[in-house]
Amino acid sequence: MLKSLPSAWFAGLKVVALEEAHAVISVRYGWFNKNPFRSIYFAVLSMAAEVSTGIVCMGHSYRQSPSVSMLLVASSAVFHKKAIGKILFTCNDGDAVKAAVLQAIATQQPVTVACTSAGKNEQGEVVAEFIYTWSFKTRGRK
Repeated sequence: MLKSLPSAWFAGLKVVALEEAHAVISVRYGWFNKNPFRSIYFAVLSMAAEVSTGIVCMGHSYRQSPSVSMLLVASSAVFHKKAIGKILFTCNDGDAVKAAVLQAIATQQPVTVACTSAGKNEQGEVVAEFIYTWSFKTRGRK
């Protein structure tokens, strides 16, 4: 999947786990994704966090009938520590995403859901937390 996203692959993102309820994306500090402060560049952290939420959303909206589109409508972040080494971003909001997609289908109205992705370092410390708000709506609606 990440091979189809060249920038994500080039930045070093890897899918560690992907299940209905959660996804884990890793990124390791390296020559391409570092900043002048000797940590992972914030945009790379944001990319890893977004992929962890977006891949869960894609899984629940894929092949729905009627077809469901998804769109990122908001984001926010809090940075706690320097991101060095290997960072794992985990999104555990699969159940909320599934409910939002099913609600969008049932009501034929747009539905939003806020998905959280926490990035932890190898010591288990949270280095950054991201919240991405995704909107789902059925296609073909005027």
